[in-house]
Amino acid sequence: MTTVRRRHILGSLLLAPLLTACFASGGGSAGDGDAKDGARLRVALAFPPAENLSPYGADATLLSRLGVTEGLTALDANGAAAPALAASWRRENDRTWLFTLREATFQDGSAVTPRAVAASLTHATEAKPTPAALSGVTLTAKAAGTAVRITTGAPDPVLPLRLSSPSLAVLSSKAYDARGAADPVGTATGPFELTKVDGSTSATLDRYDDYWGGRAQASGVDVRFIADGTARASALRTGELDIAEAVPVAQAATLDKNTRKETATTRSTSLLLNARSGPFKDARLRAAARAAVDTSVLAKGVYEGYADPGAGIYGPAVTWAEGKRQQPAGRAKAGAPNGTRITLATYDNRPELPEVAQVLKQQLEKAGFKVALEVREYSRLESDALRGKFDAVVLARNTLLDTGDPVAVLASDYTCDGGFNIAQLCDKGVDKAVARAEGIADTAERQDAAMTAEAAVLGTDAVVPLVHQRIITGVGASVSGVLLDPYERTLVGTGTRR
Repeated sequence: MTTVRRRHILGSLLLAPLLTACFASGGGSAGDGDAKDGARLRVALAFPPAENLSPYGADATLLSRLGVTEGLTALDANGAAAPALAASWRRENDRTWLFTLREATFQDGSAVTPRAVAASLTHATEAKPTPAALSGVTLTAKAAGTAVRITTGAPDPVLPLRLSSPSLAVLSSKAYDARGAADPVGTATGPFELTKVDGSTSATLDRYDDYWGGRAQASGVDVRFIADGTARASALRTGELDIAEAVPVAQAATLDKNTRKETATTRSTSLLLNARSGPFKDARLRAAARAAVDTSVLAKGVYEGYADPGAGIYGPAVTWAEGKRQQPAGRAKAGAPNGTRITLATYDNRPELPEVAQVLKQQLEKAGFKVALEVREYSRLESDALRGKFDAVVLARNTLLDTGDPVAVLASDYTCDGGFNIAQLCDKGVDKAVARAEGIADTAERQDAAMTAEAAVLGTDAVVPLVHQRIITGVGASVSGVLLDPYERTLVGTGTRR
């Protein structure tokens, strides 16, 4: 969610094979491989690289889902921190943690050493804008024998969770140029090595045979970036793909039951209202917009039952949230729109979103707004949205993607200094509630404080939760081992094969 420029890796790749040739050649080996080496996987992702595959922004998730990058920790099935490049860790005091590394190598052949890890994390802290996982956090990392000692500016009880963020992936020293920009090609630690990139069209990954977690069963991954959800589903049906992410609900019925995988996720679709400038700077108009929205129409109609009506920032997949939810307080009384003109924007990488936006347009116009609708591809929308160029944005956001910590999304998306604050919200009450939650270590108490902060955010009407999504992944009948992750951080791994 940041826009970080890095060393341009495409210069030598402009002569990369055409998309069809890429799938015919399998990145330099037979498309199916042989029985010993394993077949290559053919994968379609909905989002092309938005930031030249920088690990510090939106593209970080592309890299983690494809098994290219890793951090010191990962998330387990319960959302707790689990070992990754760090085999273990312990808290030395309120602000200092010691992470003991496992034996591993980078894809360029160099060792994963405490010095290399500390340098990689330091680069992340210096990235501009700041990665979402570090929003409001300062840390220093230094080698300490066979471990890395990480010290935070203030007590951070969820640091192991924070370090699981895809935006804090560990790369070798060869990844960074003189300005600190990061190039993940051949410099990460995962089971698959990124070897070729063809702009926003395709990428080629080869198996990294020296991966610490064991040799992957697939010999590589050939990736296509296909924004059109209908095209992704069609390519799966015709056998051109093995895995198609984010199949549109309108296409779900066209897939055989055994190739249609539904996963409850922590992703919510919301209407974000620009609270800093334009008409929605007026809290009364934000309240009018919120009152105009009927979320049940979206869940039943647009999503055809593959979503639940918006209940809050955290949806049903965050199982502890429902029993702790609080009523928003301090909401402004709705004002009369009286023909107020607004620009509503969204993106088409998730095919339901333009339809959601169209329904919202009708609902808002019925309430008295005049709405201009703008739909772009995500990479062409994000920077303008972050600069507050729109009055309202329809966004699908995985609330636990960045860190796994429920407080982190509040800090990054809704505080004055948040790195992904599309709502442009800056409210003293919200900042105070989020800061209080950030300082709590006990899990249950932290969850309670997160819900108090959620209520404070919702009370501003800068965000209107619309639906909580279930993601449909298309998986070929001969494919097994796909990682259907509710946090949407992983997709292919060492056991994924066909």
